[in-house]
Amino acid sequence: METMPVKVIMRWDILEGKESEYYDFVVNEFIPRLQQLGLDDLQFWYTTYGEAEQIQASGVAPNIEQANTIVNAEEWEDLTLQLSDLVEDFEQKMIPATNGFQL
Repeated sequence: METMPVKVIMRWDILEGKESEYYDFVVNEFIPRLQQLGLDDLQFWYTTYGEAEQIQASGVAPNIEQANTIVNAEEWEDLTLQLSDLVEDFEQKMIPATNGFQL
């Protein structure tokens, strides 16, 4: 049976006044720790116009089992808890990974 890569998609808005702290956390903690957990091809998008969340981020796991292991890990909970001090309206979902931008 062929395993399909899974994309973990996250969305949020940065809290006003927390921008500097947020960027420091994402660059120095969030991204490296996501990579250590096993998410590859990390991508971040910043919305400058429209009604979408300010930030959309994604990473790819090799299969659904690995994706579930990552998002159920204590490390993931710790990361999203730290992120929640800097952002609002955090959402996450998992979908089959395809090439290109996915919502």
